[in-house]
Amino acid sequence: MVRDHGFHPVRIKRIVQETPDTRTYVLDAPFPYRAGQFLTVRACGALRSYSMSSSPDTDSELMTTVKRVPGGLVSNWMHEHLEPGDVIETTRPAGVFCLRETSAPLLALCGGSGITPILSLTKTALATTSRRVRVLAANRDADSVIFAAALAELAARHPDRFEIRHHLDDVSGFVTDAQVRDFTGDDLDADFYLCGPGPFMELSENALLAHGVDSGQIFSERFTPTADEPTALANALPAEGKADGKADGKRDGTVSIVLAGKRHTVPQHPGETLLESARRAGLFPPFSCESGNCATCIAHVTEGEAKMRVNNALDDDEVAEGWVLTCQGEPVTPHVTVVYEN
Repeated sequence: MVRDHGFHPVRIKRIVQETPDTRTYVLDAPFPYRAGQFLTVRACGALRSYSMSSSPDTDSELMTTVKRVPGGLVSNWMHEHLEPGDVIETTRPAGVFCLRETSAPLLALCGGSGITPILSLTKTALATTSRRVRVLAANRDADSVIFAAALAELAARHPDRFEIRHHLDDVSGFVTDAQVRDFTGDDLDADFYLCGPGPFMELSENALLAHGVDSGQIFSERFTPTADEPTALANALPAEGKADGKADGKRDGTVSIVLAGKRHTVPQHPGETLLESARRAGLFPPFSCESGNCATCIAHVTEGEAKMRVNNALDDDEVAEGWVLTCQGEPVTPHVTVVYEN
């Protein structure tokens, strides 16, 4: 396998209070990573993925930034209980929300804590390329702007290449299609990176597409699925890969799940993911985002084939080796065996 998705003890070196509800955790973790990636924290019996705000090209320490979410199990625990010197369990960095090799401008649109991977990408782009970078950062109000000082410093250091445009909802209302088009201008050949709340990202993507931006130039980072995503993407699976549904909700074929060295087999159900099949078998495999972004639910397909509805976490080599995000993988052969790592 290309990456290690196991959990490792990581010590917290420092904690930086960015805003009243956002903290950056400086980690004693010598993990290699790419700008824009994230790591997954295991705490409180749950798993949550958080992006790095540091860049491997400009920062000597690995940093992840966490915004407190109302009612959020892990984010609230981290804010209320963690101190410098404490040890947490995390995966190694993962994710494909990364820069590609191009000289095209980089335009990013982010909302709230969505600035976290965008800051990482911006640092690397400015330090290692000659690309122009523009960022539209939308926030509720001035007090909720994360990394305001760091962004201002980058703008002062790179006045000819970097522009940060702040949008405050309490002053200007929510971001509109017209504002996205105005921000984009004539840079239709740019790479666009989107991260933030679902409605903000949906509006931004639709506005970009309507403005003439090619969908292949738009890259999104989501940690929550959109409501219609599973159905729409399930319908896009190749017709030859689907088996006929039956009146009892089953279809010909089986799914075998190997977890902790034990094999469990259940009949296939139409439209059901491998993770859902495992749950139906009474198992409790690892998972977190359930939207194809964090790779917590990764497993290896050893027999048959499964197609992923969404894949924002595995690279082409891993997919070619048979690794699958079980929260997104649907069987397309009559018999599939999937093995979870111990």
